[in-house]
Formats: sequence, C-alpha cells, structure tokens
Amino acid sequence: MKVVNLGENPSVLNNFIAEMRDATIQKDRLRFRTNLERVGEIFAYEISKELTYSGKDVVTPLGIARVATCDTALVISTILRAGLPLQKGVFNFFDHAETAFLAAFRKYGAGDYFEIRADYCTTPSLEGKTLILADTMLATGSSIEVAIDKLRQEGGEPIAIHLVCPIASSYAVDHLAKLYGDEVTLWVAAIDEELTSHSYIVPGLGDAGDLAFGDKL
Repeated sequence: MKVVNLGENPSVLNNFIAEMRDATIQKDRLRFRTNLERVGEIFAYEISKELTYSGKDVVTPLGIARVATCDTALVISTILRAGLPLQKGVFNFFDHAETAFLAAFRKYGAGDYFEIRADYCTTPSLEGKTLILADTMLATGSSIEVAIDKLRQEGGEPIAIHLVCPIASSYAVDHLAKLYGDEVTLWVAAIDEELTSHSYIVPGLGDAGDLAFGDKL
C-alpha cells in the first residue's frame, strides 16, 4: 500500500487541520464542516494527478484548443456520518463521479472489545472504476477494512482504491499496509502515534461526527 502524507509538506492544508484539531475553534460546527470540505478539495486535487488523461479538442470562440482531460471513471464513497463534509469536498472537484454510501459503527462488547457493523451500503458498479473512500478519522483501520469488503461485495472489484483519511493513527496505517497492495493508496494529512484503550486517536481531534453534526444519544 502506498501512503501519501500531505501534511509533511508546508501548505494551507495544515492550517485547516490545525483549526479542526483546536478544541475552541472546532466548537463552531459550520467552520468544522467547512474545513473538512476544504481538506477534501485539496486531497481531490492531489489525487487527480494520479488519474488517466487524454487530449481532446475544445472549440473556443477563436479556434480549437487541445486540452488533456480526465478519463477515469470515479466512484466517491464515505462512511456515514462523519465523512459527509469530506466526501462533498472531494466531489466538488469531480463533476461526473458516481457516489456510494455506507453506514458503519462500533458495536461494543465486554471491556474495550468492539466489532465494526456495516448494516447499510448503496453503491453503483465498481467494475473498471476507481474508488475514492473518504473518512475523517482512521483509528484502528477496522472501519475502512469492513467498508472496502462491503463495497467489493456489493459493487465488484475497482481497478484502484484511494483512501482519504486526514487524521490517521500509526497503528491503522501499519494494519492496512499488511492487508493491501499497490492497488490501494492511503492519503493522510497527519499520522498520530497514540491510541487510547477505547481506540481513540491521541491527540486526534475528538468525535468528528459530533463536531460536524451535533451530539448523538
């Protein structure tokens, strides 16, 4: 698995990540969602450099211009609900992409044990297409693993998979690297070293779903 950490290079992306992490600024839900969307746009632009292009003639008012435009068939997916603003940001750059959605959550058992349940999935065919799966946090990697399995089960095999996960743990990065080969690229903005006993990322940013859309019962 290829790992691309955009946060290692100075850019305005790090401003948005800093505001998403900031315990005071992140209380503004609109700003948190907007920052997630802007982060998604930055990742979309960088991913666009990895896609396929061909030259096409465009008729202007004064002549014909030869322009290389993207030919890749894309499906942009997310895991409800925290990934919705991030997915929207990615979508903003790919006008003709299709969409997939999954609902996945942690089902806790005794102690700190939990399993990931994916009870809902809707997707177009993934055959011959490139899948972009966007989720704000990558803690253990279990949700992404279940999501990929579910999407493949329902939609078939994509030719490539791009995982957009702005905040990831080093544990999850290592876990996914053992599972996936060159067909998967992981895009992150920061890799944090620590996980709590409940598998929350430290320093992380908190519960992205609650920060974007409000507390849940």
